[in-house]
Amino acid sequence: MKSASSLLIWSAAALGILVLPWHMQQDGLTLTGLVGLGQEDAEAASALWQAVAHKRFWFWPVIAALAVTLPGALPSGSARARSGFLVWGGLLGLAAIVAQGLAIGVQGWSYPWLTQMFGELDDRQFGMGLGGAVAFFAFVLLLTDGLALRGYFRGDRFVSGAVGVLVASILLFTAWPVLTVLSQMFTPRGELGVAAAFADRLVDRKIWGLACVTGNVNCGVFWNTLLLATSTATAATMLGLCFALIVTRTGFPMRRGLRLLTVLPIITPPFVIGLGLILIFGRSGVVNQIAEAVFGLQLGRWIYGFAGVFLAQVFSFTPTAFLVLIGVVEGISPTMEEASQTLRASRMRTFSAVTLPLMLPGLANAWLVVFVESLADFGNPIVLGGSFGVLSTEIFFAVVGAQQDFGRAAVLAAVMLVVALVAFIIQRAVVGTRSYVSLTGKGDVGLPTPLPRRIRILAFSIAIPWAVLTIVVYAMAMAGAFVRVWGRDWTPTLSHFQRAFALEWGPTGGLIFSGGAWHSLFTTIQLAAIAAPVTAGIGLLAAWVLTRQRFAGRTALEFALMLTFAVPGTVIGVAYILTFNIPPLEITGTAMILVICFVFRNLPVGVRSGVAAMSQLDKSLDEAAVTLRASTFRAIRTVVLPLLKPAIVTALVYSFVRAMTTVSAVIFLVSAQYEMATVFIINRVINGDYGLAIAYCAVLIVLMMSVIGLINLLVGSRRLGRRQAAPPALPAGGRA
Repeated sequence: MKSASSLLIWSAAALGILVLPWHMQQDGLTLTGLVGLGQEDAEAASALWQAVAHKRFWFWPVIAALAVTLPGALPSGSARARSGFLVWGGLLGLAAIVAQGLAIGVQGWSYPWLTQMFGELDDRQFGMGLGGAVAFFAFVLLLTDGLALRGYFRGDRFVSGAVGVLVASILLFTAWPVLTVLSQMFTPRGELGVAAAFADRLVDRKIWGLACVTGNVNCGVFWNTLLLATSTATAATMLGLCFALIVTRTGFPMRRGLRLLTVLPIITPPFVIGLGLILIFGRSGVVNQIAEAVFGLQLGRWIYGFAGVFLAQVFSFTPTAFLVLIGVVEGISPTMEEASQTLRASRMRTFSAVTLPLMLPGLANAWLVVFVESLADFGNPIVLGGSFGVLSTEIFFAVVGAQQDFGRAAVLAAVMLVVALVAFIIQRAVVGTRSYVSLTGKGDVGLPTPLPRRIRILAFSIAIPWAVLTIVVYAMAMAGAFVRVWGRDWTPTLSHFQRAFALEWGPTGGLIFSGGAWHSLFTTIQLAAIAAPVTAGIGLLAAWVLTRQRFAGRTALEFALMLTFAVPGTVIGVAYILTFNIPPLEITGTAMILVICFVFRNLPVGVRSGVAAMSQLDKSLDEAAVTLRASTFRAIRTVVLPLLKPAIVTALVYSFVRAMTTVSAVIFLVSAQYEMATVFIINRVINGDYGLAIAYCAVLIVLMMSVIGLINLLVGSRRLGRRQAAPPALPAGGRA
């Protein structure tokens, strides 16, 4: 079976090298264009035909690697010998593909030393296409097959292949772009050389200044960012926990609505929350007007600064914490809590000594995700920050400001990455190596323990006022979609919806989507629907690998999976432009670059929610399936995945709505053909057309609520086989 699988992978590599067109086709692929053999145009030919017919000698090492791996893919021979062919052939194939891709571009040799070695090259090549992609990942899997044959990853081909694909994907779409943009740190500036320019950028007082300690001025952006991220992560995690406890451990009659309300901020385009807060707490906001009319107080512009950004970020990121924690709270075994109470522990003692420690991985993961999101947040600080600068806004101004300095942006991004790394290390130290398993293969028929009275009162006293404030913020913001001119003419109207989403009947009776927003809406839905399942699948696979496997470099892989989250979207957009605008991967302006950006930008939440949920599942569950001769893949599909439904919902919901509402990461990547909804909205805001922008936001919110309901319906709920509490008994002599 293993040999047959290796031969199948080798056949895919042969298909990519011998038959499929190696380079990306400018007009797209057609059925006839899938065959690269015999093509007169070198750019439409396969690697073999380019080497043979078009004399492109740099493809011969790729073809040689295919030949080297063939003996390892065949079923004959010892495992040791076959592994050698697969490992060395796979390494040669990957090295050859990378080398030929980087060495030659659209103007010939990419480096002067190659020109000196081989002379001028009167040829060129564009970015890799279908053939190159198939061959690359086939060589990755052949290499991992060889490692498994040598005994690595306990000889499990599925595990080795999963690790190989994850590492290759992270290197291609995370590490490479980030390193490309970070390399800008070492560019000279003016008369300063490389070292002097780097030192000047790094020791800037605007980054590290502590003048706020002695005067009434702002600190450096590093300290501002650290204070904001720590405060936001702590507050959002506490709020998310309160909502999760109310939804899962109380009989609150409106808990379904509360659950929906907690997700509302995450499905909202970024500027809506800031706009709602300004309308309530701004200088001309409702609260300020009431305070001045009733008490004669002028509250001023306090909303612009740390307080406003903090409030907006807590609104924005509490849903993320809630989505991570809801599955963790649901997964705690009631049997353990019942055992504590059987030993005469009070409910409060049980909650503090049993329930809360079992939630520690979820709390730590939620805190880390929100902390990193706050670091990278751009929309809220740019709207409400005022003179309160943070790293993300400073990076933006370094990129698009009058004195464009990619080197300064790279230094600021490097500082942000260091902060994220330290937070990651602290989170691992807090969680430690202790066991948090609460779901085992044994029967679990315990009843969920009601919350202690003090905890219940505390949760309600925090969550309910916040829920009311959320409703008020959205009501104020959404009102702009139904008035003629925001702030001047409050006449009710639906004209904004008509301009955005008008429908007409064509001359032949067909329906015409004549509104200006339809094109961007359809494009956004299509790309988000492609990206969401890919993001969820890769994220949960990575979570399984990180929690179930032990191998060299596992910690580095875990941090690499968080890397794109720690970099602001603006930097990711610039990094993708710098990296993928030229060969070997020339995908700028295509739908592919947007989908890839969505997947790897939103991947960390799927990983962290999966890690939190997997920490509660005993390894004996999937080990028992493997013991019964199920393959690793089948054990995951039939045993692990059904118990990870809350994490699956989290990953799908988050990745879809983030793809629908992201701005900073894609604002540099969109094109006329692939315009995103949020970019369309931002352009309307810049033009002062707030009514149409908010009307579009209202439609997006309703649409994403429907999608969230559909995802919950399709995925279903996790069935843990627990008893349900019986209705209270009637008093003696009572009637039914």
